[in-house]
Amino acid sequence: MSAMNVVLAAGGTAGHIEPALNLADALLTANPQTTITVIGSTRGLESALVPARGYRLQTLAAVPMPRRPTLDLLALPARLHATRKQAIMMLRECDADVVVGFGGYAALPTYLAARSSKVPLIIHEANAKAGLANRVGARWASEVLCTVPGTITGSIRMGLPLRPAIIELDRAERRNEARAFFGIPDHARVLLAFGGSQGAVNLNQALAQALPDLTDAGNWVLHSFGGRNAPPAPRAQYVASAYIDRMDLAYAAADLAICRSGAMTCAELSAVGLPAIYVPLPIGNGEQAHNAQPIVTAGGGLMVRDEELSGTVIAQHAVPLLADPMQLAAMGHAAASIGDRQAGREFAAVVERVAHESRRK
Repeated sequence: MSAMNVVLAAGGTAGHIEPALNLADALLTANPQTTITVIGSTRGLESALVPARGYRLQTLAAVPMPRRPTLDLLALPARLHATRKQAIMMLRECDADVVVGFGGYAALPTYLAARSSKVPLIIHEANAKAGLANRVGARWASEVLCTVPGTITGSIRMGLPLRPAIIELDRAERRNEARAFFGIPDHARVLLAFGGSQGAVNLNQALAQALPDLTDAGNWVLHSFGGRNAPPAPRAQYVASAYIDRMDLAYAAADLAICRSGAMTCAELSAVGLPAIYVPLPIGNGEQAHNAQPIVTAGGGLMVRDEELSGTVIAQHAVPLLADPMQLAAMGHAAASIGDRQAGREFAAVVERVAHESRRK
């Protein structure tokens, strides 16, 4: 295979950055001669996440897309023009063969730069409702890929690239090891609660209320509460951490999860077959509820609206489920039936094809 220069446009949130970095890993596995550059913003998590994974990061000034008509719209063209010019220089410096965009603050200027520079563009939309940058860039992209079919007209279905630790995870095989890692007995029934890398205040508060019912019923709770939140009160059968960096082991240790429903969370839980109670974050264009709906429809999880969440609701759902291993097994099988562990490899093949087709023109 020949060398290939790939630019990944992603930034702002882990939901944009993580799949981009997972694709980078898959590209290098498929072709070690590939050179990866990530173009992100100056204000997102990419400044920490990208270098930590060993990839080169170039940054643009953030250009947030207003969700509704405001005075910020008047300044948008000038901001886009300036950052597009900066992105054009970056693409030239990288000698980019292809740009792959996942959305985020730096996405649209990079998409516009790719168009101006005649560099092929591939867009991936992870959420069930597309963001503005991806909707605009899709108009001239060579390929438009979406996790949920039909999110963007004319798109091709492509799951989210996942980390090797998730792709290779056998929950049953690693259960005892995972529980030992967290100090949980082998025989325990375990609820995993997490709200993403920053935690989720509403979920944390409801879980705290539910803990007596959960633990009195004999269950253990493994909880990632988020570094910005106050640590919970210690309790028997309750294991808490501000951040769990071994989510593969957390998934293996758990029988059931309660969590938000970001695209990456839904992709990972369905891939490993872990049933979940999804509590969509009620912001943006409602994409989190749409992300979880296919899993819920398949029988792989339940959905609770954020405004309806309480300790009582958690206990009403989680306690009987944790006491019913046959129901949990059926839900896990249903979730796994729509999970996708091969998306990274398939995505990398699309990127290589588009880059090579462009070179032959």
